[in-house]
Amino acid sequence: MRTDVSYLSTRPEICSDRIGALGICASGGYAIPAAVTDHRIRAVATAGAVDLGLYFRVGPDGTQDPAALQALLDAAAAARTTEAAGEPLPTMSVRPTEEEARAGGRYSYEAWEYYSTDRGRHPRQADEFTFSSVDKIVNFDAFHLIGLLAPRPLLMVAGNEAATTAWMSEEAVKKANQPKRQHWIEGASHVDLYDRYVPQVTTELLPFFIRNLAAQTAHATV
Repeated sequence: MRTDVSYLSTRPEICSDRIGALGICASGGYAIPAAVTDHRIRAVATAGAVDLGLYFRVGPDGTQDPAALQALLDAAAAARTTEAAGEPLPTMSVRPTEEEARAGGRYSYEAWEYYSTDRGRHPRQADEFTFSSVDKIVNFDAFHLIGLLAPRPLLMVAGNEAATTAWMSEEAVKKANQPKRQHWIEGASHVDLYDRYVPQVTTELLPFFIRNLAAQTAHATV
């Protein structure tokens, strides 16, 4: 994201002092730490923000068995040894079958329905990643410096039925300093924010960015 901001800042058609950041799902977890240390980003909003490091450490709902993480880290260590020996890296699938997704509960099935059907599937999307990525993800902490974002404004949008991920936005907002706001989309799950509740999400995002990225803005508001 910092590279993107650098590029935009050089473009003659871009007002370099009016750049904001919007992150959806995992991108919400990336946008915040990027903005924390890059003051060129003047306002930050997220929709269904997910801290992937936290997701791996404690699971999507925060109740993951600690043994699951230890098993992943064991696999990551073994993958690094495999890589050092010049052998192909083992990979982890991130796309379950429909039956596996249904068995995993609402969040699992909704993610499958979006990413594995015509609803949201893209021909170039990745369906797996290497086990050697796991320890890097586990080390990632999206929100630990969020207090430094202020006095730039923060808006975090989440669905009130996104039980498995909305708690991450709640925790982030608690850690952030003013100006900040949590907005709930009634009836929306996590995946719903991707496509089914876009009008409700943009109703919040557009005024937020217009207010805070307008020329000569004196005070940030949410």
